[in-house]
Amino acid sequence: MSSIIVTGAAGFIGFHLAAGLLREGHKVLGIDNLNEYYDVQLKRDRLSQISKHPGFSFCQVSLEDMQGLTQAFDGFKPEYVVNLAAQAGVRYSITNPKAYIDSNLVGFANILECCRHQEVKHLLYASSSSVYGANTHVPFSTHDHADHPLSLYAATKKANELMAHTYAHLYRLPCTGLRFFTVYGEWGRPDMAVFLFTKAIFEGKPIQVFNNGNMKRDFTYVDDVVSAIVKLVSVPAKPSLDWDSNHPVPSKSSAPYRLYNIGNHSPVELMTMIDCLEKEIGKKAIRNFQPMQMGDVPSTYADVSDLMQETGFSPSTPIEDGLKRFVAWYRDYYKIES
Repeated sequence: MSSIIVTGAAGFIGFHLAAGLLREGHKVLGIDNLNEYYDVQLKRDRLSQISKHPGFSFCQVSLEDMQGLTQAFDGFKPEYVVNLAAQAGVRYSITNPKAYIDSNLVGFANILECCRHQEVKHLLYASSSSVYGANTHVPFSTHDHADHPLSLYAATKKANELMAHTYAHLYRLPCTGLRFFTVYGEWGRPDMAVFLFTKAIFEGKPIQVFNNGNMKRDFTYVDDVVSAIVKLVSVPAKPSLDWDSNHPVPSKSSAPYRLYNIGNHSPVELMTMIDCLEKEIGKKAIRNFQPMQMGDVPSTYADVSDLMQETGFSPSTPIEDGLKRFVAWYRDYYKIES
């Protein structure tokens, strides 16, 4: 049994990860500031599910609050930390950039400092597929350079990777970055397409279909994501013996540092996803076609070969099954009769 801090524990992935770690017998301290970016009641309801477990404790604090964060670390003394707390959302970052500076840069710096002083064995942290930005070479590989972000959100996630590498190099803090690809599933985020579309279809309202529907996303079911993270927690990043400073590979280093894509390795047409939702809900969507929105990319596609080699990770949930489970949860949570 290990002591593990999960930040963003009231969030979508954080909630599922905390539950998964508790099932494995670990002791978990969840940290979250319960901000109002989306429905706080949904966050509280997630917490109520895992708070029943005797191995779980919770601390409400923002990553920007260095004093509060330090007290949480000092009191719990984590062996491992998974930092999933962040200001999320590509589109929100276009109109509210300061929120991303505060949470994703200042907050992450505080996490790094707390991990350094607590001598944490392994820090895993959320990055994003958005770091690939203007890169159109697919599938997206962590071996490729990602230096042209298209949103401030993406830029902060890329900055997190660089900050983590610095701490891995200077302080030998093992750091592993997780580039998530369009995660969906039960208890999901209301600002994500699957949730937004489901809500609109049930309510008979139009859905906004950007780039006139010519979009592909590597939709990744949350249980597959959690399976990968649970496996990685106890595999601290190590220096790569074959790393060549004359020909540096971005995902490895002479420091204890790694990057992994966490994706389904199977992009799905946006229109196919909508078709699947319509089938599960039993209603047709009112499709309002729009041009590409600023900050978006037309396609995402994860190369997960490194992750498979390291952990045996193999995403196993087709979009049809994942959406079926999500719609069933949505009906139950919002008390919608079939």
